[in-house]
Amino acid sequence: MDLRRFAVEKVRNVALIAHGGAGKTSLAEAMLFTAGATDRLGRVDEGNTVMDYDPEEIRRKVSISMGIAPLEWKGHKFNLLDTPGYFDFVGEVKAALRVVETAVLVVDAVAGIEVGAELTYEHARKAGVSRMIVINKMDRENANFRKTLSALEEAWGRGVVALHLPIGAEASFSGVVDVVRQKAYTFSGKQVKEEAVPAEFDGQVAEIREKLMELAAEADDELTMKFLEEGELTQEELERGLRLGVVKGDIVPVFVAAAARNIGVSALMDAIVAYGPSPADRGDLVGQTPDGEPVSQPIGENQPFSALVFKTTADPFVGRMTVMRVFNGKITSDQTVYNVTRGRSERIGNIFIPKGKGQEPVTEAGPGDIIAVAKLAVTQTNDSLGEEANPLVLEPVDFPAPVYSVAVSPKSKGDEEKIGSGLQRLAEEDATFTVRRDPVTHETILSGLGETHVDVMIERLKRKFGVEAVLSEPKVAYKETIRGRAQGEYKHKKQTGGRGQYGHCKIEIEPLPEGEYEFVDKIFAGAIPLNFRPAVDKGVQETMAEGVLAGYPVTGVRCTLLDGSYHEVDSSEMAFKIAARNAFRQAFMNAKPILLEPIMRLEVVVPESYMGDIMGDLNKKRGRIAGMEPTGDGKQIIKAMVPLAEMHRYAIDLRSMTQGRGQFTMEFDHYEEAPAQVAKAVIDAAQASRKEESE
Repeated sequence: MDLRRFAVEKVRNVALIAHGGAGKTSLAEAMLFTAGATDRLGRVDEGNTVMDYDPEEIRRKVSISMGIAPLEWKGHKFNLLDTPGYFDFVGEVKAALRVVETAVLVVDAVAGIEVGAELTYEHARKAGVSRMIVINKMDRENANFRKTLSALEEAWGRGVVALHLPIGAEASFSGVVDVVRQKAYTFSGKQVKEEAVPAEFDGQVAEIREKLMELAAEADDELTMKFLEEGELTQEELERGLRLGVVKGDIVPVFVAAAARNIGVSALMDAIVAYGPSPADRGDLVGQTPDGEPVSQPIGENQPFSALVFKTTADPFVGRMTVMRVFNGKITSDQTVYNVTRGRSERIGNIFIPKGKGQEPVTEAGPGDIIAVAKLAVTQTNDSLGEEANPLVLEPVDFPAPVYSVAVSPKSKGDEEKIGSGLQRLAEEDATFTVRRDPVTHETILSGLGETHVDVMIERLKRKFGVEAVLSEPKVAYKETIRGRAQGEYKHKKQTGGRGQYGHCKIEIEPLPEGEYEFVDKIFAGAIPLNFRPAVDKGVQETMAEGVLAGYPVTGVRCTLLDGSYHEVDSSEMAFKIAARNAFRQAFMNAKPILLEPIMRLEVVVPESYMGDIMGDLNKKRGRIAGMEPTGDGKQIIKAMVPLAEMHRYAIDLRSMTQGRGQFTMEFDHYEEAPAQVAKAVIDAAQASRKEESE
C-alpha cells in the first residue's frame, strides 16, 4: 500500500517529547530504521540523523526545531514529530502537540524524571493528547527501571502502568517482556526473537496484569460490569479496554528501550499500533465559523477540507514552505483552498510529505496527513485553511510569548535593509520570535524564549541571509516630564550680512497626565504674527521628542505661548522654532523635571517550594508584590509590578532559580517616577555619551 494514502483509522500521529538528552532523536532514528524508512541508523553524535539536519543542531548536538518524518509499520502509517528538549524551543513542542493524537515521553533510565520531562508531560496533558512513556537508555551504567517507574507512578498517578518489563539491565539489557501478551522479545539489530516469558518474571507479570485488568475495566461500562461479575477479562477485552483507556488519557503505558542499540523499539511501535489513537478516535472535528459559531464535523475524506498550519520554514532559495496538518476532507495538488483566517484564496501547487530536510511529492492527502506546500502568498503559521463554502476556524497553537529581548544592529554599515528583511523572514518561520522597532530608543529589538533561542536565530540570519549582527542589551524606554510650572524666554537674533534671523517667544509649561500634550496660544494682538505661532508649537514638540534631561521623549506637558516679538524682515519659521526650542529647555529645567520609567505587570508561575526565593528576588529588583493565588496543582501565581530596567535577564534568572520549572509573562502597565539614584545614573550616562559623541 502506498505510504501516503492510508485510511484514517490506520494513521498514528506521534510527537516525541522529553528533557534534552533523554534520547528522543535517537528513538526517532531507530523507529525510522526499523521500519525501513531509512537504510542506516542515524546517530546524533555523528551528525547524520534524519531529524536533526539544521547545521546548528548538528553543531550543538541538540534538537532546536521540530523534525518530521513518516514511516510505515505493519499496515499503519506513522507521522513522527521529534521535538526539542531544550526550554528555549518549547514553541516547537506546543506546535507538535496541537497536531498529534499521541505524545511519547522519553525518560532517561539513569537520570529519571528531569525538569523537561515534567514540563513537556504537562504540556501534553493540557493539549488533551494520549500519553505514553518510554524509559530509554536501559543499556547504560546505573540504569534503574524500578526506581524510574516508581518515580513516574508517584508523579502522575495510578494510570501510569508498565506494559513492558526489561530483560537484563545496563550492558546485559537485551529485550522486553510484554505483560499484556505474555511474551518475551529479545533484539539483535533489526532481528527480533519471540520467546516464552522467563520464569523469574511470573510474579511481576501476574501482579501488573491484575492492575491492568482493573484499569481496562474502568475504561468502558460494559467491561466494568463484566469484570465485577466474573473478576477477569478475556485477552481481547483486556487489549480493547487498555486502548480505550489510553485514548481517553486515563491510562499512561510505560515501555522500555535502548534506542541507540535498537532494543525494544519495534515492540514500542507494535504498542503504538495497538493502543495509540488514530485521528478518527478523537471524535468529531470541532471548530467555529468566522463569526464565532461552534461547528462540529465527522471525520472523513468526503467531508469539507480543513487544515491547520503549524510550522513555516523560510529558505532564501526554496522560499517559504508551509507545513500543515489535514484534519478533515481531502486536498489535491493544483487545488484552490480558502484561508479562513485571512479571508483569502490560495492556490496550492505541489504537495509534499516532509521527511527531515527533504520532501516526497504526493498528489493528494487526507485526514491525519501532515504535508508541506511551497510558496503560498498570504498563509502563515496558525492559519486555518478550508473551503470558502464551509469555512472552519480551528483552534490555533498556543505559542508562548517571548520573554527575553536584545537590541540588534548590523555588523557592517549598509546592511540595515538586509538585516531587517532577514529577521522578518525568520520571524515568519518562528512564532515565538518577534522583531520590532522601539519608537522611543530607535533600536531594533529581537525577542525570543531565551538566550540560546536568540543566538540560534542570529546564526540562522548569518547562514541563510549572509548578514552578521551585533547584539546588545536594549535601552530602557524612559520618558521625561515635569512636576512643576515654569516660564522660559528666548530671543534668537543673528545677523550675518544680508537678511538676518529673528525670533522671540515667551512660554510657560505645566504638568498634564502622562501621555498628553497641549499647546495654548494666549497672545493677543500681534506680538507674534499668526503665521509664525505654529512654528513655536513645532519647535516645542521637536524638543520634547529629543528630550532635555537624558535624551528621552518628554510627555505630559501643557505649553502656553505668552508673548514674544518679531522683525518684519528677519523673522522666519525657522527662527521661531529655534527660539521655542531654547525657551522650552530653559522652562523645562526649572519646572521640577523628573525621569519616568516603564513599570511592567508581571505574573510568575512557580512550584510553591520556590516562593520565598522568587519573592526575595523580586524585592531586590524593586518589585512590588500585588498578590498571590494558587493554581490548584501545587503551584502559585505571583503577581507583581516591576521596573523594566530590572528585568532584562529575568528569563535567565528565573530558570536558574527554579531549575527551569518557573514560567512568567510580562507586559507593560504604566510609567512612574524613577527613584532619584536610578534617574541620576541614567542622566549621568546620557551626558557622558553626549560628551563622547561631541569629542
